[in-house]
Amino acid sequence: MAPKPGNYAVLEAIQHEMRRDPHLTMLYEYQRPTAVSPTGTVIDLHAEFGEPRIPDWGPIDEEWFVGGGAGIAMTGVRTIARVPSMCTLRCFELVFNQVGKLRHMTGGQVNMPLVIWQDASGRRPGSAGQHADAGQEALYAAIPGIKVVVPANPHDAKGLMIAALRDPDPVIFFHYSGINSVSVDVPDEGYVIPIGEAAIRQEGTDITLVGYGPAAIEINKSLPDLAAAGISAEVIDPRSIKPLPIEAINASVRKTGKLLVVDHGHETLGTASEIIARVAMAVPGAKLARSTFPDAPPPGAAEMITWMTPDAPKIVDAVRKMVA
Repeated sequence: MAPKPGNYAVLEAIQHEMRRDPHLTMLYEYQRPTAVSPTGTVIDLHAEFGEPRIPDWGPIDEEWFVGGGAGIAMTGVRTIARVPSMCTLRCFELVFNQVGKLRHMTGGQVNMPLVIWQDASGRRPGSAGQHADAGQEALYAAIPGIKVVVPANPHDAKGLMIAALRDPDPVIFFHYSGINSVSVDVPDEGYVIPIGEAAIRQEGTDITLVGYGPAAIEINKSLPDLAAAGISAEVIDPRSIKPLPIEAINASVRKTGKLLVVDHGHETLGTASEIIARVAMAVPGAKLARSTFPDAPPPGAAEMITWMTPDAPKIVDAVRKMVA
């Protein structure tokens, strides 16, 4: 066990499952799936498993990758299709009309063991537009028949990828680039983090903080300042937004009486809105708030995107106002 980058942890999960299942197939766009650990260990899935399980070609065609992966999965073969960060919605129609509905349309006769490994850029200063966006996971979570997971560190990324690959339903695995630099120990062996199980990162009594992916990273950065201010925050990382582990969140809000949801997606109809709506129905009288990205495209200027992103200082300020 040692710290590993997020990409390495995900490929290690896939490697583990490809060794376990001799039929598991991966479609990886325009390059070979390789990664190097801090100690120099190299994972090269094409070199280890070769054709046809990992085709050695590189067409830039996200619809083909997802459609081909869905076709393979329809035969019962577990399949992964990776989509790069600037194309998070190119395959949306396929997921909406085919991937999420196949089991229902066949009366349960056909499963769809497909994992769409969605690379997500996140709110990176200096990139702008399609290279600095976030929150598309909420769009996929609105589709019936789809599961959506969003890890916040390499340890969870490995465990959630293995869980996704073993799930009979289609899973969208959103991998934000910011988690690659989070330093946590990742076991060498395979392990499963159940989809739909939240992680309580810190226990507290004054307020409940909820965030996943890049928002969870910013919440963690805010904790020293909150502790210095004498604020006891309970921190919950849902890890999965479909299914959403709402009972863990409700239980925490019943204890603290206050909830702040942090979401790097947009304010209107984002995941934060769904969480708040469910808590409002389950915990009457709770004080509820959200901190999100405004309903605007991400700008190119670093100062502007930093000003708009719900980062650690904004979280501290929001919490102070709620507990005052």
